[in-house]
Amino acid sequence: MAISVVMPALEMAQETGKLLAWKKKEGESVIKGEILLEIETDKAVVEIEAPGDGILAGVRAREGAEIPVGQTIAWLVQPGEPAPVESASVVPAARATSGPQRGAATAAVSARTPTAEAPQISPKARRLAKELGVDVSRVRGTGPGGVITAEDVQAAAGAAPALAAVAAAPAETEKLSQIARLMAERTTQSWTTVPHFFVIREVKASGLKAALERLGPDIEKARGVRVTVTDLLIALVARVLRKHPRLNSTWTGSTILPNPDVNISVAMAVEDGVVAAVIHQADTLAMADICAQRRELTDRARANKLRPADISGGTFTISNLGMYDVDAFTAIITPPQAAVLAVGGIVDRVVPVNGKPDVRPMLTLTLSSDHRVIDGARAAEFMKDLADALRVSDKWLK
Repeated sequence: MAISVVMPALEMAQETGKLLAWKKKEGESVIKGEILLEIETDKAVVEIEAPGDGILAGVRAREGAEIPVGQTIAWLVQPGEPAPVESASVVPAARATSGPQRGAATAAVSARTPTAEAPQISPKARRLAKELGVDVSRVRGTGPGGVITAEDVQAAAGAAPALAAVAAAPAETEKLSQIARLMAERTTQSWTTVPHFFVIREVKASGLKAALERLGPDIEKARGVRVTVTDLLIALVARVLRKHPRLNSTWTGSTILPNPDVNISVAMAVEDGVVAAVIHQADTLAMADICAQRRELTDRARANKLRPADISGGTFTISNLGMYDVDAFTAIITPPQAAVLAVGGIVDRVVPVNGKPDVRPMLTLTLSSDHRVIDGARAAEFMKDLADALRVSDKWLK
């Protein structure tokens, strides 16, 4: 039986994915779990594994195409079996679900067939059509399989001249990559729809530096990985979140859903923007394992080789700009997460110690919280416990 290969959804808000490269040619044999293609989302470039064994056939999407989530892009068939006919359209896709041990995106088969009464249209295009008052039944789709895209709706609404003006901008105008463009859309959506509030805490970093000096040489010798401040923060934040499950929860739109695992997303700078790679079940990992996973994720992110499991399932985000000599900043929440911790650099400051001025290493932390999930008291209690853990982090981290 033929197995459909569809554009997977790797996150809740994803509507499309860009097909970067096929790793197999049509007619070649494929084994389940082999890397079949690379796609680009707003978070990262991700390698997608084959959902089963078979021969790649009926390839419907070319490299470089932006494809709606759930769109069938190829089939895996058995020897002598023809690929299903074009009319057997497949939507919607199952979302890629993967734990810390698995990176395969799932494929799903649907029996829905497009009709003239119900034209295929991406969710983004549907929202835009409603905003602009466009009758989608009169719009001709130019996407794969005739799917109506946002650009089609804009053109139908007379927005094409504005787009042409942008395209004709001066040569110094920089064209955004898919990752950068969608990152801009997601952060705008978060900032305008999520009720952010901020709690700032300056903490002593002596314990953090002591832990770095104590653990660093042994872990580097045993695992060949340099321990960073970010690694220590991942471990400490994950452990403190056990006591504060509300900050590790998800906003569903009307209810608060506690997450059973503490999965720390780590903001990482790449060439085209920022990706958030995930350390799964970080509260259960030894310090050396966190360091090794963070280093592996960093290397894959810079090489555009992240897997679905690497960017999915995050429940709380840490963004550290201390290595750029940033004292403090505020970060934007990544829905459906409820909070993000912004970390500045460790700097020596004059502080009162037993009534006398003294120079101590200090660290500024800024917590951005979703007020629908977290109130001010909960945020303050979390920051207090985190500050306490940081002061004695050399004892916390074994």
